[in-house]
Amino acid sequence: MNILIVTLLAAPMLMLAGCGEKAQENAAKTETPTKLPDEFTSEKDIPSVLENELTPEEKSALLQEIMPAGPENEATPEEKFLQLRKDAEAGDAKAQNGLGVMFYTGEAISKDSTGKILNNDPVTAAAWFHRSAAQGYADAQFNLGLMYANGEGVAKDPAKAVELFQKAADQGNVDAQNNLGVMYYAGEGVPRDEAKAKEWFEKAAAQGNADAKANLEAMK
Repeated sequence: MNILIVTLLAAPMLMLAGCGEKAQENAAKTETPTKLPDEFTSEKDIPSVLENELTPEEKSALLQEIMPAGPENEATPEEKFLQLRKDAEAGDAKAQNGLGVMFYTGEAISKDSTGKILNNDPVTAAAWFHRSAAQGYADAQFNLGLMYANGEGVAKDPAKAVELFQKAADQGNVDAQNNLGVMYYAGEGVPRDEAKAKEWFEKAAAQGNADAKANLEAMK
């Protein structure tokens, strides 16, 4: 019997527009986070090995090939990132979650202490998920729960994962509902309970979650 667990983070929200669960209106706000250094590498950068050998006209032409001009007034990826980070630092829960996703996926570029560029940065991602989850934002609670379940960016802690999945699932987050069912079925971070596992799989399946439907079939 193969029980499935969702392994994808909630989709990045670069435009801060209506997707994901609504944060609880009365949730406690976290302290204003310390401003992080610029970690975004602009797509407009030209490698230094070429920079010194090109005329201004050649640089301009090369930049057009690297990053063609979009529609008028459309924000560049760097501008979108900077706005997202500004909103996140101001305490916006959706932006904090979206920024966490960018660091997790590597869309936001981080460097280690030696200056080496990292493929992704789960530690910084987890920090932003923490800030958003503390405000009751369901997508961030799910994302952070997933990181605790897998031990990415934080120490593995199945009990903490269950706690976070529960909070997100109670708000209707379908992936959290499926994962909570998995945790109950496997007895990870919580006593094994097939009845509760089935209950959460059914709630997720009722919202159309394919993994939950497969898990219910596997339990038969």
